[in-house]
Amino acid sequence: MKKATFMCLAVLASLLFTRCSKDKEEVDTVYPEIDLSVAGAFPRQCSSIQRGQAFTFKARFSDNAELGSYSLDVHHNFDHHSHSTEVEECDLEAKKTPVQPFLFIKDYAITAGLQEYVATVEISVPADADPGDYHFMVRLTDKEGWQTMKGLSIKITD
Repeated sequence: MKKATFMCLAVLASLLFTRCSKDKEEVDTVYPEIDLSVAGAFPRQCSSIQRGQAFTFKARFSDNAELGSYSLDVHHNFDHHSHSTEVEECDLEAKKTPVQPFLFIKDYAITAGLQEYVATVEISVPADADPGDYHFMVRLTDKEGWQTMKGLSIKITD
């Protein structure tokens, strides 16, 4: 009887320890990446976009485990605030008060299970949008919640 009890305890212990070791998942601590060097990527730092026209945002996203979502945010920089993540500085126009600034903010889901994704989004700039200095923000989040941001300075022109 003692031998049977011992054998049962040994089997239970091995199952318990085996189960515990399988429960230990590797935690993703790597930030996702935004690649603006892919062919046709746009915009880039200091790009110009004509008002009244549409342009196509394009970038390559990657992550070591799984991508989650991204968001795009275009807003005026008439007061010369900064979000730039780029080394190159762009020439800024004089500070001014916005009258009818362009504003674009939108979130996008990325299909589950992907480690790489090339995003393309067509964005239309209204013909009556204030020309001048703007920021183009790209935020990429992986499934674990890690986020990478690119802040580009762009111009909307006549």
